This record gives sequence, structure tokens and C-alpha cells, in this order.
Amino acid sequence: MSENLNDPTRVIRSFRSRWALAVTFASSLLLAACGPSETPATSAPAPAAAAAPETSTPAAESEEALIERARGIHERVIVMDTHVDINTANFAPDTNYVQDLDTQVNLPKMEAGDMDVAWFVVYTGQGPLTEEGFAAAEANALDKFSAIQRLATEIAPDQIELAYTSDDVRRIVASGKKVAMIGVENAYPMGMDIGNVRRYYELGARYASLSHNGHSQFADSNTGENDDIWLHNGLSDLGREAIAEMNKWGIIIDVSHPSYESNKETIELSRAPVMASHSSARALDPSVSRNLYDDELLAIRDNGGVVQAVAFRSYVDSEKQSAYTQALRTLQADIADDLGYTLLTPAEARALDADARTAYLAQLSEINELAAPRIAAEVDVVAPPVDVSDFVDHIDYMVELIGVDHVGISGDFDGGGGVTGWADASETFNVTLELVRRGYSEEEIAKIWGENVLRVLDEVQRIAEEIQASEGV
Repeated sequence: MSENLNDPTRVIRSFRSRWALAVTFASSLLLAACGPSETPATSAPAPAAAAAPETSTPAAESEEALIERARGIHERVIVMDTHVDINTANFAPDTNYVQDLDTQVNLPKMEAGDMDVAWFVVYTGQGPLTEEGFAAAEANALDKFSAIQRLATEIAPDQIELAYTSDDVRRIVASGKKVAMIGVENAYPMGMDIGNVRRYYELGARYASLSHNGHSQFADSNTGENDDIWLHNGLSDLGREAIAEMNKWGIIIDVSHPSYESNKETIELSRAPVMASHSSARALDPSVSRNLYDDELLAIRDNGGVVQAVAFRSYVDSEKQSAYTQALRTLQADIADDLGYTLLTPAEARALDADARTAYLAQLSEINELAAPRIAAEVDVVAPPVDVSDFVDHIDYMVELIGVDHVGISGDFDGGGGVTGWADASETFNVTLELVRRGYSEEEIAKIWGENVLRVLDEVQRIAEEIQASEGV
């Protein structure tokens, strides 16, 4: 999900990561005690002195041992983030993901955080449902498809490879390379031609959402909750056709952005499992229309699908994030006053012309650089930030409700995502560490990090082959 680039929380992320953002965890888990070995019975009774073997209380696992155990798990499982936004300017010969750019995801950060798989997103904001709108959207989408393919085939083919199947993922990970996969956020660029579903599959898309923030030609968006204005009251006829085509060609249907009614109908119609590529639990934050209700989560479970909990601060805990943002802006405003600058709202910054905006961003960078060393003492103490623990609360909730086989992880990095402790790909281990602290087994963590998505991909592609065979394709 591409969000406002002027969000003050996002603007200072690169500074905060330099000032020890990793979450400090205080609790530790107890290892299960192993009982004494039993000896085989003999014909003679055991001596009385040996009747009661001595027992001892198991020692708590040390912090060092717990972290080491978590690191081993993190290195062995396939670690996958299912939603990473991109800017195609970062896929150029002289500026690209081989470098440690000021992006939340790139190859150095993936390596540092042992992130194996990144689903790069072909995102297109919702525009007018006209020929001109469709043409502009298509150009944007094709530019992003090309950028992702260029990274894997021209810029860094020795470091990353594009995967189309679960077998591809496992082979590439085993080779030591990173894995790129492609998701489509908003099917709007497909226009009115349903044949574009197959075309996007051939371009590498393995999941797609029928809408984003705004109603598309295929489906209503969750944003209809803001004004109670709907275009289709769920899916359009074209949207229903798109579901059948996506099932036919092996594209996972992503239900993270469409409306409740759209999702309900999508899940009923789909012959294959669906996925929410970046969604949190609405029960934990009812104010966020992007989060999923319990009955949506249960329907996805019954459909065999998977929900990727998203580390997006305002979706994880909007009240906590609002308090933090206010405290941060107070600090920024004080620094701005000292410098003789005026701190603008994001909307005011967007309204500036190009030259004025460039000048303002330079001022904002100066403000944030001065703010960074003061945040812990002047912001975090007053209003603690949304962190990894808050994020994993959503994983816990969904695992309890729908089972560990149907829950996964996404960062929504470079599109607004990130929490304290998992601010970019380099900090990915912290999520595994928190899961280990909460008692998740290696098998469960493997499912949550990637195996559940690979299972869904396998099933979607198997059903596609069956449909194609039945239709003589």
C-alpha cells in the first residue's frame, strides 16, 4: 500500500534506525523439563534406596541461549515478506537495490536481516475509469513489471532471481540467492479487457487485488466506509469474470483492500484459496477499515487461504500511533521554531510547488536529524511507539482464531509500513525473536514466515491446471 511520503513517522525512519530502534525484550521462556530415563523392569525388586530418584527444577533458558535458538530458526526457515512497494527510479543502472539505498528493502538490508523472499508490488493508485485513466494506469504497471524483471535479469542476477512457483522459491533459496516475486496491488491497470489477467500472469504476477483505495471497475474498496458511497455494492460483473480468470491462470486473489462485501463475494466465488497480502485484525483495531473482521478471517480459513498480518503502525494500533505522532510533531515543531522554520502538515507540504517542496524537505531533514537523538527521552517516554510486540499481538490473535496454517507476515515496506523493532528488512530477525519468546515452535514459525503462502500458491496453481485441462486450454 503506497501511503503519504510526508508522514512524519516515515520521514524520520532512517534516522531512528541509526539510534538503536530494536525492541528490548525482558522476558524469557522456560524449556520443558526432561524426566529421568526409566530402566527396564527386572525380576528382582529394586533396592529401597533406589526407589525415589532425585529430581531437580529446570533452569530458565538464558537470554543468550534464547537469542541463539531464535537465530538458528530464522536461518533455517524461508523468510518471506509478501508486500514490498517499489519506486522504479531505484531500478536504474546507477541507482538500484544492490546499494543500501534509503529504502526499507534492498539487497543489503535483505541480507542483513536474512529476508529470503520479497514480493515486489506493482502498485497503481486508483484513477478515473476512462480510456485515458486505464492507459495511464497500464503504463505505470508495465513500468513496474519491467523494473522488477530488470533487477533480477540485468542489475543483480547473481544476487536475486524471480520466482514463479514454490519449487522456484526453494531452489533459489538453496542456491544462496534472494528471491523476488511479483504481486499486483490494484487490478485497475487491466482496464476492461479480461484477457489482461492472463497477460499479467505471463508477466510474472502471482497475486492481484481487485481494488485499492478507491472503487475500481472490478470491485468496491474498503474506503467506501468513509462516505458510505459504493460503486458496485461489492463486485461488478467484470470483477466476477476476473475471479474466474484468476482461478483459471493461477493468480492468487488478494483481499487486503476491497470492501467487506467485495471480499465476502470473492471468497464465495473463488474455486481456489485467497490471500490477504497485508492485513491486520479488526478486532484489535476496529477503527481501521483496512483491517479484516473476524468473519472475513474465518471465511479465508474455510477457503484454505492465508492472511498476512501487516506491520503498519496505524493499522496495528491507531490510537497508540496517533499519540506517538502527536508527541513527535510537538518535538519537531519546537526544533522548527528554534531554527526559524515553519512545520507544515503533510497536506500543506504536498500543495507546494516543486521548488518550494524541495526546499521544505531539506528543512524537514534538518529538523529530523536534530530530533533523532531526542526521540527516546522526549517522545517514546511520553507516547511509546507501536512496536514488534504490538504487531505480533495481531499474529497471536489470528492464530488463535483461524489457526497457524492460515497466518503469515508482511511489512508493507516502502509503502507506509514498519514498526519499532522492524523498521526495515535489516531488522527482520526481531519478528522471529518475538515469536520464539511467545512459544512458537520452529514448525509454526516456518509456516507463518513462508510455508503457508507457498502452500496457497501450490493449490492455486494446481486448481488452475485442472480448470485449463477441463476447458481444453
